[in-house]
Amino acid sequence: MTTVSVSLQQQADYRFEIRFGDDIPALVADEPAPLGKGEGPSPAQLLCASVGNCLSDSLLFALRKFKQAPEPLRAEVQAEVGRNPEGRLRILGLHATIHLGVAASALEHLDRALAQFEEFCTVTQSVRQAIPVRVAVIDAEGVTLRDQS
Repeated sequence: MTTVSVSLQQQADYRFEIRFGDDIPALVADEPAPLGKGEGPSPAQLLCASVGNCLSDSLLFALRKFKQAPEPLRAEVQAEVGRNPEGRLRILGLHATIHLGVAASALEHLDRALAQFEEFCTVTQSVRQAIPVRVAVIDAEGVTLRDQS
């Protein structure tokens, strides 16, 4: 088993400095107004970034196993934020869209990579235990190759 650790230090109000380790630059996170000043990504944005990054990494890894080059990849992730039955704000769902940098026709074994890459995404599969995550993959020509929860 591996342990991943970060440390957070409050700087002012809802703004925190997040440290990831000695050789990684620190990041400032902050809530948007009216709570914070929006001087960094919010916790919800960081969750979106984590899911998008992990999915992109997993798809890249799955394609590279077949010696394919889908670069440059690009991803967008939207979080649906709403109220739970108790009236508290929650992330109700995430929708990730990964864009390949090349046409699907340029990639061999794409169907196999698309069929399995999500299973290897540590963050998304962990988040999915509590939050629905929809994932779409689109090639460089705008063709939707995969779109499912």
